[in-house]
Amino acid sequence: MSPVFESGLWGFVAGAALLVGAAVGYTVRVPRRVVAAVMAFGAGVLLSAVSFELVGEAYDQGGLVPAAVGTVCGALAYTGGNVWLARRGARHRKRSGGQQPSEREHEGSGLALALGALLDGVPESAVIGVGLADGGAVSLVTVAAVFISNVPEGLSSSAGMRRAGRRPGYVFGVWGAIAAAGTVAAVLGCAVVGGAPDAVVAAVTAVAAGAILAMVADTMIPEAFEDAQLAIGLITVCGFLVSFTLSHL
Repeated sequence: MSPVFESGLWGFVAGAALLVGAAVGYTVRVPRRVVAAVMAFGAGVLLSAVSFELVGEAYDQGGLVPAAVGTVCGALAYTGGNVWLARRGARHRKRSGGQQPSEREHEGSGLALALGALLDGVPESAVIGVGLADGGAVSLVTVAAVFISNVPEGLSSSAGMRRAGRRPGYVFGVWGAIAAAGTVAAVLGCAVVGGAPDAVVAAVTAVAAGAILAMVADTMIPEAFEDAQLAIGLITVCGFLVSFTLSHL
């Protein structure tokens, strides 16, 4: 199996978790406290993956400067895109409560929500392809971390979309498109970065890490804190330890 095809396969597997979460979030009325707890767990999983699988790898490959600069650039790019989308109605795209605006309340918010989901999902998938191009084998820890975190992302956001009056066609169309985009991002990550110098691979990996870390802090943790304030720390640590254990087995 070619690395490009394999990266697309694993990107699709990780992205399919969004559809799983969306199906549960839209069709089952999951208590908001449960949604918040699952989101906290997913945040912990991603924090560990960023620390040990992404930033750590970037440092080992390229040293401190590419790792640090790339991480900051990734966070800046994500934050800039997030600010632009927030002004167009996508600020609370991962919230499961009534924070998401309907199209009547904020015209154009449907498109903004879709673009926001794309902004959140592409860096996670791209880094799968980058890792495959660099090491010749997919990082199952990274795939597992993205898959585990995608379930609560799709669940929480879809529950919020349902409360905002979004129809099933829109909800599942968005998450299906994001899963497809994640597959393409993984393929491009492998095809574009394959054969690049270590410093370039390190910088690209760090950029993805910075974007993911900013996303966790800006969209996942606020949703978790909303309804699981007393338990969020413990649940996040549990998610962190699960990912940490996977990376050291």
